[in-house]
Amino acid sequence: MSKNKVISFLDKSEEISLVIMYSVMVLVIFLQVIMRYCFNNSLSWSEELGKFLFVWLSWIGISIGAKRGEHIKITLFTDKLPAKAAHVANIISEMILIGICAVTVYYGWSLVISQSGVHYAGIKISMAWGYLSVVIGCALMIIRSLISIADSVGMLSGRITREE
Repeated sequence: MSKNKVISFLDKSEEISLVIMYSVMVLVIFLQVIMRYCFNNSLSWSEELGKFLFVWLSWIGISIGAKRGEHIKITLFTDKLPAKAAHVANIISEMILIGICAVTVYYGWSLVISQSGVHYAGIKISMAWGYLSVVIGCALMIIRSLISIADSVGMLSGRITREE
């Protein structure tokens, strides 16, 4: 499978997952409001499921933010650099980000394992599923950073002739 096919699969998978999770979250919260205000009866699991889905949306969303270049960056200095130096700065910052995400994945995985026997009170699933969102989000961010590094290296070597 080529790099472009892998990236395309990753893009579509993230977007479909986020749309489904967001739709379910809105539906569950809407149902909770209807149950509470129209029937004077709240659902014991709806608020917890809404929070659970929001956490997953947030952590998977960081990867889409990276793909679109919408994360906050301090560009005061890099905007003034020549193109080649800016690409070198990008590579360095992405490598630092990979290090941070790798540490988060490592300790996040330890947390997933340690919380596998603890369950959410309302939705009755293991808390490990909630913490897994951190691991998957950071792993996706590592992939996005590697893609960014590859693009910058391609620009530096002349294999890529324009910004995409």
